Amino acid sequence: MNVVIIGCGVVGAAIAYELSLVKGLKITVCDRQPPAQASTGAALGVLMGAISQKIKGKAWQMRQTSIQRYETLIPELEALTGRKIPFNRQGILMLLSDSHLKAGQEGISAWEKLVEIRHSQGWHLEIWDTAKLKNICPQINHEKITGAVYSPQDRQLDPIALTLALVEAAQQNGVTFKFGVAVLDAPISTLESSPQLCTQLETTEGKIAADWFVIAAGLGSTALTAKLNQMIDIRPVLGQALQLRLGYLLGNPDFQPAITGNDVHIVPVGSTDYWVGATVEFPSDGNESSPLRGFPPLKELANPEGEILPNQELLEALREQAIAFCPELATATILCTWSGLRPRPEGRPAPVIGKLPGFSNVLLATGHYRNGVLLAPATAYAIREMIISHEVGS
Repeated sequence: MNVVIIGCGVVGAAIAYELSLVKGLKITVCDRQPPAQASTGAALGVLMGAISQKIKGKAWQMRQTSIQRYETLIPELEALTGRKIPFNRQGILMLLSDSHLKAGQEGISAWEKLVEIRHSQGWHLEIWDTAKLKNICPQINHEKITGAVYSPQDRQLDPIALTLALVEAAQQNGVTFKFGVAVLDAPISTLESSPQLCTQLETTEGKIAADWFVIAAGLGSTALTAKLNQMIDIRPVLGQALQLRLGYLLGNPDFQPAITGNDVHIVPVGSTDYWVGATVEFPSDGNESSPLRGFPPLKELANPEGEILPNQELLEALREQAIAFCPELATATILCTWSGLRPRPEGRPAPVIGKLPGFSNVLLATGHYRNGVLLAPATAYAIREMIISHEVGS
């Protein structure tokens, strides 16, 4: 049975690898770019599972599945490919401030409740007071920090290294990758069937026929689904980040968790470098809250084609927030800055996983917004189950 996956960011690559473990599937992956270029190439890889406020239903199950899978997936891929995938097992530390309490959203009592819920689910969270925080992480020095929540089982990884390892491992398992190949059209079967079938793609490298098509193309999914007359509206939200070099490790050299507060991440990435990210920049003045708002409506910053231009003021505000948490970062050198576009579904929750409406053999695995790296393993499981259960049942 032939499966074609369109898109080779972390989600497409994870699906390709997971399907390559299933006997009897012939898998082809197409992408108009090399792997890990778009959203994946800009991501920070902070895997907020147990520390997230999602406590039930699909949103929590997918997080739990992914966090558990990464514990086996990373060593599995490293053994298969010989590649090293930077994987920070020292957890995530979330800083709590007065604003959490004033807003009435995430006061300590809400976190205490989450600690209890996670404990009942088999996960561990710790609430630290300011004394414990200062003792364990002396680099954090901000008068408004009232404590922290530490999640030792959450992780951070390098999304590009992960994606390249997934591609190489999938290739070893027989998956064909076609990079620099764009989809031109997706003709619909003329059979009077309901639901309809898509039998082949027309690409810049000719026609590709398959039994199943998986659209994992992030922002490119909108145009692809439009060709099938079932447009899934996915819109870009820009994020900027920077890499700082300090010259020494912050705090305790033996304890370097990812630190997050006010939606700003400070991520140790080897040697004495730290990633800091990420802004949340909408193409127009969207209604989502961002910690770095208060600047002109972003529609004023878009060019005539509607592309979102990175806002330098927001990037500087991001850096200043990181310095406010860890004042020593003020002396760090900026090595580089970058930006990427996150795929956010319009008018529906992220991500979009399931059959394309009206089609029996076109699956969607797209629109992960800010959680593509986190949810990639669970998404791959979900797609695998849809294909296997359909084949077994037919």
